[in-house]
Amino acid sequence: MSGRDILEVAGELGVPASQVETYGRDRAKISLDHILSAPSRGKLILVSAITPTPAGEGKTTTSIALAQGLRHLGKSAALALREPSMGPVFGRKGGATGGGKASVIPVEKINLHFNGDFHAITAAHNLIAAVLDNQLHFKDTALDPDQVLWKRVLDSNDRALRSIRLGNDDGRGVTRRSGFDITAASEVMAILCLAEGIEDLRARLDRILLGFSDKGEPVWAKELNITGALLAILRDALMPNLVQSLEGVPAVVHGGPFANIAHGCNSVLATRTALAGADYVVTEAGFAFDLGGEKFHHIKCRSSGLAPAAIVLVATLRALKMHGGVALENLSIPAPGAVEAGLENLAAHLDAAALFERPVVVALNHFPTDTDEEIAIVRRYCESRGVPCLVSRGFADGGPGGAELAEAVLEKAAIPSPALPMLYPIEASLPEKIETIAKRVYGADGVDFTANARRKLEMAAAMGWSNLPVCMAKTQNSLSDDPNRLGRPTGFRITVRDLEFAIGAGFVVALTGNILRMPALPRRPSAEHIQVAPDGTIAGLMAG
Repeated sequence: MSGRDILEVAGELGVPASQVETYGRDRAKISLDHILSAPSRGKLILVSAITPTPAGEGKTTTSIALAQGLRHLGKSAALALREPSMGPVFGRKGGATGGGKASVIPVEKINLHFNGDFHAITAAHNLIAAVLDNQLHFKDTALDPDQVLWKRVLDSNDRALRSIRLGNDDGRGVTRRSGFDITAASEVMAILCLAEGIEDLRARLDRILLGFSDKGEPVWAKELNITGALLAILRDALMPNLVQSLEGVPAVVHGGPFANIAHGCNSVLATRTALAGADYVVTEAGFAFDLGGEKFHHIKCRSSGLAPAAIVLVATLRALKMHGGVALENLSIPAPGAVEAGLENLAAHLDAAALFERPVVVALNHFPTDTDEEIAIVRRYCESRGVPCLVSRGFADGGPGGAELAEAVLEKAAIPSPALPMLYPIEASLPEKIETIAKRVYGADGVDFTANARRKLEMAAAMGWSNLPVCMAKTQNSLSDDPNRLGRPTGFRITVRDLEFAIGAGFVVALTGNILRMPALPRRPSAEHIQVAPDGTIAGLMAG
């Protein structure tokens, strides 16, 4: 599993050795000088999915299988993927580097510390918090302690840190309520993923909103006078990481925002790097199309000017059975009737993807318990809609198992596409943007705003922040904001309880339902399955 020397992989992407910073022979970072000077040549393929089960359905596995399938057909291909967060790695899902013969390597290093990006983002975010609290202590800031918005972050699932009390209780310091988010939800993470270079990163960091003064005036990160220090921490983290798949496909793996609480896409710089070095670039957007897919278009593409040539929707028979009424523990049992009933969820995501006027292919990620009868049900439905449906067997067979899917994607990507449409104009009000997403993508009847959310909407309009795209924070387990409503729910409304202003990243976060920005561990976390042998070999990292 050692793969090719990383300098050879870089050479395939057209990156000279002088522009590569190696971390041993299996990992590297690519210099910004190369990225900013290399023109784009490739077509971008977006991989998203239907609403998954809590265990995940193999979207990354399918992305890697597709890229390896393209390579198997003799095409120039590369991957542009997100970095795993150690929260899910040690939580419910385990590692996030694909699976079987459709994996990116080195698996353990990517899933754990990788090249230090998550640590750098955590450090930069928390430096802002530390200096902010230091200025509160010395009364060197106009910030009202009761109106501080900036929390701290940690790359771990930890429910105990959601709400904390800061400061000294002996009367000598400023005490206030705060909490932790997971690093993947940090605005610094979003900023790094959307920044186009050092100067763009600087400008975005400067305009992070920290909170408000007692007069209601916004206080910005620029006022802390530490932007230079933040850039020093993030300088190397801004450089995209280069690894490879098991079959040697170059993989630019960089950034890791979650799609249920952030915008769910890898970095713009990583995508540009891959597009400059390959004819076909496979990227993914987190969770299902209603989350990562929508945000990929409205946030990443709107900000960068990127656009996909085709969309792949990943489905699994077990996810369809879940939406057809089968309990999670029984999803491996054949249930053709439940597959049929679950097709409504696939239909909802096909309808949403069609709004962006790109050709769509359905990839049925294969599991050993799948039956021919169940597969035929999905294929017949897709044929009735004029959508190709291919079984991806990349987990078991690698590139050859993704070749049929790759052929279908090549055919669709060759179709000329119009300019990428957006579902709402940027000048629309925030309530109009939220209602558009809720109605057209989720299938909701409308949106209800709590009194707190309405107050934030009025403030945003007064501050001139309404002309930003919206990043919906919503459960990944349902098209609605209720995780228990499976399939394709109808007759529901979305409740927006709060808004957060990620001015540096360039979007407004709408928090719906009971979504939280610091996840919790399950009763039996994946961390319990991980062991290290006397020779240093790590086992159990990919356990679900």
